[in-house]
Amino acid sequence: MTKRVLLIVSGGIAAYKSLELVRALRRRGVAVRAVLTGSAQQFVTPLSLGVLTEDHVYGDMFDLKEEREIGHIQLSRQADLVVVAPATANILAKMANGIADDLATTLLLATDKPVLAVPAMNVRMWHHCATQRNLAQLRADGVHVMEPDSGEMACGEYGKGRLPEPEAIADEIERLLQTPFASSEVGKPVRQPVLDTREPNGALAGRHVLITAGPTHEPIDPVRYIANRSSGKQGFAIAAAAARAGARVTLVAGPVHLPTPPGVDRVDVETARQMLAAVEGALPADAAIMVAAVADWRTADAADQKLKKDGSGQPAPLALVENPDILATLGHHAQRPALLVGFAAETQKIAEHAQAKLARKGADWIVANDVSGGVMGGDDNSVQIVSAQGIDVWPAMPKDQVADRLIDRIASALSGRG
Repeated sequence: MTKRVLLIVSGGIAAYKSLELVRALRRRGVAVRAVLTGSAQQFVTPLSLGVLTEDHVYGDMFDLKEEREIGHIQLSRQADLVVVAPATANILAKMANGIADDLATTLLLATDKPVLAVPAMNVRMWHHCATQRNLAQLRADGVHVMEPDSGEMACGEYGKGRLPEPEAIADEIERLLQTPFASSEVGKPVRQPVLDTREPNGALAGRHVLITAGPTHEPIDPVRYIANRSSGKQGFAIAAAAARAGARVTLVAGPVHLPTPPGVDRVDVETARQMLAAVEGALPADAAIMVAAVADWRTADAADQKLKKDGSGQPAPLALVENPDILATLGHHAQRPALLVGFAAETQKIAEHAQAKLARKGADWIVANDVSGGVMGGDDNSVQIVSAQGIDVWPAMPKDQVADRLIDRIASALSGRG
């Protein structure tokens, strides 16, 4: 059976990408019906979208012909998924507060189908407390929010807020269309598919938890870089566990191919210096868990052009300099979190190296793991928690169980119970 998407295009500069999104969905056999807000029609014409969707494009709630033949209630319920892309700060605010002052927002308030919002806006608008508050409300209401990309904005600024590429949005839409949704009653929040069956709890309610995950990539030239084998799985599992515990979670992620856990605010970076800047920008935090495997060194001067072999048989000279130590920086920071947890990936003398790192970095705990096997990239982990009180050796277990157990311990420590 053909899947159907109701695409609501709101009025941002990224609205032009809705045309390519429709093409991507049609190539995948998904039927698309489009709604344009009034401001979106300043960027995309109904004719353009109509040609690509091969359907009428809606925009005026008070068009009597449209109301008689389709009706905004029916329009809101004839799709398998409602997608708002791009979702501006304005329409997100209206969605979060139940405002229905045009066709698009009325459809969103009347729908009993799952909703995907794909934000796109200026970086400062994205990070504004009002926008983040609205996003938290939408997630609590069951709206699936796709994280925006980071990069250069149309206004010339750089940061998080770019609309993801249409193919990436189409991938997310296709994933949601293939996920069974629980039935919902009209007038009740439509909950998104259950991606994790574990029950949420409020152990970290009101707390801000800052987490780093994955590797960093340090460029040598435009096609080569220094990196490591970190998959990011353990850090992402910890972020998911912290969100389930009720925390506001900021996840600073190196280059990984992992979906953002529900309820987590993700900041994507590439290099160690970018990661440090993102971590400092996320402070203050109640707890910081530095899981990322940050490259120790970078090239002193990355080449602008690809380095070529010169026929001498000798490698190109590569001068390395030490990267900033993010954990040590936080350990001595003016806004040092109340609880600072570092990770130590070791291949020998695990506990001994972790104890030395604990004192040197100014951390409260070091989670030491033996990576001489298949831990990096694998699904299981075996860790030792090293603190001033001693060493707690945990048995091997799946990384999500390590995450749950670690978050329980962090919640106890922050509450004064441990």
